[in-house]
Amino acid sequence: MKLPPLVQAFVLHFGEMGSRWGINRTVGQIYALLYVSPDPLNAEQIVDALGVSRSNVSMGLKELQAWNLAIPKHIPDDRRDHFTTPDDVWQILRTLAEERKKREVDPTLSVLRELLMQTPGSAEERHAQQRMAEMHGLIEQLTTWYDDVKRLETERLASLLALGARVTRLLEAKDKVVGLVRGRTPSAKEG
Repeated sequence: MKLPPLVQAFVLHFGEMGSRWGINRTVGQIYALLYVSPDPLNAEQIVDALGVSRSNVSMGLKELQAWNLAIPKHIPDDRRDHFTTPDDVWQILRTLAEERKKREVDPTLSVLRELLMQTPGSAEERHAQQRMAEMHGLIEQLTTWYDDVKRLETERLASLLALGARVTRLLEAKDKVVGLVRGRTPSAKEG
């Protein structure tokens, strides 16, 4: 690799993490290189920087484009394709979450729906369907929450994330107010 040590460390780490996330090591390295590069890069520049084959880079760029994480950029007077990543890290996070949902969560929900629609033939299958229904309900609830959160403006989302576990205090305060409005006194357990 012909990269400055700081950039090389980042690129190598992303390659290792990529393989843990279920993507090819080279794809992770290409993404990391594009992300930290001040200018869009063409395939040959990526090959030179990473020391990988041209075909590996081509396949990696196609995969990143399918995930909407590599964006083609036209450079005047240069016929080669150049690539960069989205500038906004929040947009990158949203893109990653949406693509993972499409590839992992949505198919699981579909299979669960199909299995739950079948008539169980035994007590064992009824038990299994009951457990699947619980899982389906949780995933549906998380999906609904995700759909709500993804529509938040970036500033609101950042504020929500900054709250962390302190959001439970807001929920506790809401419970107290709702209890007072309904005319009941909060129990000792509720505070």
